[in-house]
Amino acid sequence: QVQLVESGGGLVQPGGSLRLSCVGSGLTFYNRAIGWFRQAPGKEREGVSCIGGGDSSTFHADSVRGRFTVSRDNAKNTVYLQMNSLKPEDTNVYYCAVAHREVCGLWAGEYEYWGQGTQVTVSS
Repeated sequence: QVQLVESGGGLVQPGGSLRLSCVGSGLTFYNRAIGWFRQAPGKEREGVSCIGGGDSSTFHADSVRGRFTVSRDNAKNTVYLQMNSLKPEDTNVYYCAVAHREVCGLWAGEYEYWGQGTQVTVSS
């Protein structure tokens, strides 16, 4: 059974940082793209960042480029999303997802398995 578990969310002040983790079980991350998405109530799910399998190339949405980085630790079957310079508009539930291919993108339809999400709230 495939399971993805996100952690690391919470409440942070504007300008602060958080690191989200996504741990997978039941499948190997190594040759799969992993994506991070976010969704606010009543809004569509938005692709934030992704990291490819194999060469671990990364891609970020314009809204987070320069502030968020994504990395992976294949030995731990874990992917991280480091979020810096957080803004109130970054407040969302963040999800990780695993694709059925190596090349990553920010379209949710490319992803096969999803975690349950972790809440990130940026507020003073």
